[in-house]
Amino acid sequence: MAGRKSSASNIKMPDVNALFGLEEGAGGAAEKIEEIAIDQLHSFNSHPFRVLDDEKMQETVESVREHGIISPLIVRPGKEGGYEIISGHRRKRACELLGLKTIPCFVRSMADEEATVIMVDSNIQREELLYSEKAYAYKMKLDAIDRVKGRPKKEGQVVSDYLGKKSTEMVAEGSGESYKQIERYIRLTFLIKPMLDYVDEKRITFGAGVELSYLEPEEQEQLYQIMQRLCVFPNLAQAKKLKELSREGKLDENGMEIILSDEKPAAQAVRLQRKKLNEYFPADYSAEQMEEVIYDLLKKWRFEQGDIQAE
Repeated sequence: MAGRKSSASNIKMPDVNALFGLEEGAGGAAEKIEEIAIDQLHSFNSHPFRVLDDEKMQETVESVREHGIISPLIVRPGKEGGYEIISGHRRKRACELLGLKTIPCFVRSMADEEATVIMVDSNIQREELLYSEKAYAYKMKLDAIDRVKGRPKKEGQVVSDYLGKKSTEMVAEGSGESYKQIERYIRLTFLIKPMLDYVDEKRITFGAGVELSYLEPEEQEQLYQIMQRLCVFPNLAQAKKLKELSREGKLDENGMEIILSDEKPAAQAVRLQRKKLNEYFPADYSAEQMEEVIYDLLKKWRFEQGDIQAE
């Protein structure tokens, strides 16, 4: 864009204290915003959300370049120095890309549980989240809520009194999800990493992933190896069968192969013309040999593309 000033020193940063009406004397004991050196800020422990240098990040960079940091980061003093980011990891990265040296922040002293709840709630509404990001974020929030169960309610405590409510109901509040769906997301944290990766990639559906999460880790490892060998992904019905056999203590390698080899209901027949097929096969190939090659290639193609099935 013509006339753009790219130097970090030329980026106009609004006086955020004035912007929020937080100047001393204006609101009594109003919360103060501090300018903190960017190299003093570090990520929240076990932060489950990705911070990618993608198109969305570039939009954030352009916004900061033009308007500065409109919404200050929320941080707390670090246990080993510096400050831990509670909310604002993507804004911090945008400032790094712009070469800024300081960032406006709200500095708050808060317990781990309170910090976790705020961290999750400030990120969970993003549209581009992976299943795994939501799963581990909800798990972190659930653990934080469970840790304060039974404690006397303190003034300003983020976790509300949930007498008579399930912990997952408290996690669901404000998320737009039912507590049952929250429980399903959290089940995904029981998947081994390669299986969870397949759910993120939508090669295994969310529902099938939830069912497979009930398999023991050793069973999941074995299933993963069979999937690789057969070039297939379990659908929801197959995942339910695998889960049931696992619960009964009857799931073994042979059972996995039988279930994964189940054929789907036949659809309308597809006819291939022999004349066209002859262009790709040796002249002495029989129809059976051609069919075997075609099915083998289709299985490999499906496995590479991802078998995205409806739940």
